[in-house]
Amino acid sequence: MSGLKVLISGASVAGPALAFFLARAGAKVTIVEQAPSLRTGGQNVDIRGVGLKVVRRMGLEAAVLNRATHEEGVAFVDASNRRRAEFPVDATGQNLSMTAEIEIMRGDLARIFYDATCDDVKYVFGDSIESMVEKDEKVNVSFKHGLKQQFDLVFAADGLGSPTRALIFGHDKQNSPIKSLGQYGAWFTIPRHESDGSWARWYNAPGRRLILLRPDTKAEASQQISRASLWICSDSTRMQGYSKLTIAEQKAMMHDLFVDAGWEASRVLAGMDSADDFYMQEVAQVKMDECWSRGRMAVLGDAAYCPSPLSGMGTTVAMVGAYLLAGEVARSPNDPLAAFASYERLMRPFVTKAQKLTPGAPWLTNPETAWGIWVLYSILNMLSWTTGLQAFLGRFINPPVNAIVLPDYEELSGNR
Repeated sequence: MSGLKVLISGASVAGPALAFFLARAGAKVTIVEQAPSLRTGGQNVDIRGVGLKVVRRMGLEAAVLNRATHEEGVAFVDASNRRRAEFPVDATGQNLSMTAEIEIMRGDLARIFYDATCDDVKYVFGDSIESMVEKDEKVNVSFKHGLKQQFDLVFAADGLGSPTRALIFGHDKQNSPIKSLGQYGAWFTIPRHESDGSWARWYNAPGRRLILLRPDTKAEASQQISRASLWICSDSTRMQGYSKLTIAEQKAMMHDLFVDAGWEASRVLAGMDSADDFYMQEVAQVKMDECWSRGRMAVLGDAAYCPSPLSGMGTTVAMVGAYLLAGEVARSPNDPLAAFASYERLMRPFVTKAQKLTPGAPWLTNPETAWGIWVLYSILNMLSWTTGLQAFLGRFINPPVNAIVLPDYEELSGNR
């Protein structure tokens, strides 16, 4: 691995995790990120089961636990803020739970990974890959701002809509691997209110609308915030064109959609207006029927196999993929085709399980009518009081958090 030059596109979670292990194995790694600086915003992300094992192998468990949100569970509330059903954290993984054993903000996790790699990995912010040509066992890369460099391997870890993935595989709108689930979400932070406790609160409004408020209690009391998100299931052309709108236009659209939603909608929308970390995205999965590599280039994380926020597995899958990809490359640094084939052979069954959503999601948990919401909450209330039934359903619904056995890679142990 010594001297192997690697380029990774994307500085969120999967990219820096891959860089961590490759650098530990001796590679010279560069990460390019189109954002002007490290993006520290974003929603809660879950670290579950085997994902936590990867964190431990990085030696970062204490840092992650120190930044956890300490969310105690999810409460379903009505327009009067009455709790209709509650699902606490379940560390055993046996009962139904919507809160993972470790909840952390995406930006906090990105910062932890950045701090753990910045001394050994070169970060280039505010740039992106413009083109790539593989020749003579090298990849010639041209960057948007004019720089041209040569690398041994290139990896795309730049998210759901990965432009680097499109360069590698020639994807366009007609053959895009992005599979929409018909739901759209907007995330942002708002000032903490006395009604915000240590539980997340889930509120359904007619019209397949959802408001979710999640705690972030790790800061001092005067600095504590709440993480808000607005969700809507829709197949309208208006929603499908969200990505062409400016942030101001997206906020205006969410105002129109949620102004009459009830509950704490007015407070959430007022907080959204002043939020500087607002972002909106389609809820979707990435399903690549073709292989995850081409020549000396490969994809990982959401760019390769996004399971969607509905799965609760995105971060765990990304970290496991980064670990396996780094391990296989470290084992076969002179044969990337063999390394990529082994990575996919180990990873694809896990991805298939992680991408298997509850039938009817997300539409069933976002009813169209007030009557439908009453039925949903009644069913959830019954489940919340029936632990035996929870345990039974959990066998089929809970994420497959331990559905893969991590190999031990001596090359990644740091004992070279």
